Amino acid sequence: MNDILNKLKTEIPNNTSIIVATSGGPDSMALLSLLNQIKKEKHLNIISAHVNHNLRKKSDKEAIMVKNYCKKNNLIFEYMGINNYRGNTENYARKKRYEFFENLIKKHQAKYLLTAHHGDDLTETIIMRLIRGSSIKGYAGFSEITYKENYKIYRPLITKTKEEIFDYVQKNDIPYALDKTNNSDKFTRNRIRKYILPSLKKENKNVHLKFLKFSQKLAEIDDYLNDEINKKIDKIFWNNKLNINLFLKEKPIIKEKIIHSILIKTYKEDITKITNTHVNNILSTIKNKKPNKKLNLPNNMEFIKAYNYAWIEKKKENPKYDYILKDKINLPNKDVIEIIDNTEDNSNFVTKINSKDITLPLHIRTKQKGDKLILKGTNQTKKIKDIFINEKIPIDQRKSYPILTDNNNQIIWLPGLKKTKFDREKDKNYDIIIRYRKKGSL
Repeated sequence: MNDILNKLKTEIPNNTSIIVATSGGPDSMALLSLLNQIKKEKHLNIISAHVNHNLRKKSDKEAIMVKNYCKKNNLIFEYMGINNYRGNTENYARKKRYEFFENLIKKHQAKYLLTAHHGDDLTETIIMRLIRGSSIKGYAGFSEITYKENYKIYRPLITKTKEEIFDYVQKNDIPYALDKTNNSDKFTRNRIRKYILPSLKKENKNVHLKFLKFSQKLAEIDDYLNDEINKKIDKIFWNNKLNINLFLKEKPIIKEKIIHSILIKTYKEDITKITNTHVNNILSTIKNKKPNKKLNLPNNMEFIKAYNYAWIEKKKENPKYDYILKDKINLPNKDVIEIIDNTEDNSNFVTKINSKDITLPLHIRTKQKGDKLILKGTNQTKKIKDIFINEKIPIDQRKSYPILTDNNNQIIWLPGLKKTKFDREKDKNYDIIIRYRKKGSL
């Protein structure tokens, strides 16, 4: 492990506080031991961060073992226990772990978070993602150094195998704990570790270094593509909306990267909930000839395509409403429908009606199944659904679009779009004038 000691001396500056993710397994205890060896020389402030997941009977004993090692070697021991899980156990635990680590980064003003991920871990991760499908970045697994806003995540054992690390802790009498669940065939990673990885090592005992090279090459390609995306994305994805016409002109790999970029921006720490299937479904939705489509996504989100634009947003609650119009209605989207005294406006944003032709009171409501109206100046009956399509009303606005009816549910007016047989010309008899004002208009 002398090569790792030299790497640590080179990478970590003197007089530095570092957080070490210490599960208590052979890998993390080996890393903690290596850091302890250079502590005095480098004047390091080493903080061992232990998370007790409380999922196994021995987890309390493992926490005590790590604590005792820290006490014996004059290292700071920080502890967090997880007792109540929500949703997916693995994802929730990972989220809580990194929240804990980042809190410690701030508390100790640390510049490094060190984890004990090694070469076999990287190989297993890449194989898992090849099996399940991922992005270029996902297929690359993880890198030796990840740059965060105020600190680095450093994985100095990435060039070592599990066997090398295990030999080190045994020869140096370093305490460690073994998780028996790592032997269970229930988990994909365990099956890869037990059956696939040994076969690969028979072909090449240093296969983990080949996977590391593969990972680094993919990371280089991903960096290059990200540079290309950064040059284009502000034109293609603006105001949180994707311009479909511009998007479709790009090459497939650029399209995929743009979608990944949008998803990362949307999901942040929950990006692990997004799979390659989600990305493919989004691309298929964009290419679909139907002008309006929706696609369900994790975390109660949805991908919405409306004509030449597409975006991701939280699913909205049922937008149905039914108001009685007395003088003025402020709609949920801030539009206004109001009764006025006079106007010269004869557009579709104003209707003039005779109260003798209808049954009061007037209602402002949302669309109902089978809604139809009779267009002004014709005997033609038109479905509201077809009008929305012809007028290119985005799919996300249709369910909440205002419709004026009388008390018998006759459709009197489709504000801003169509007048009906009930609309009267200026020189005809009418006693009610109604105006529709879009949000932000005078």
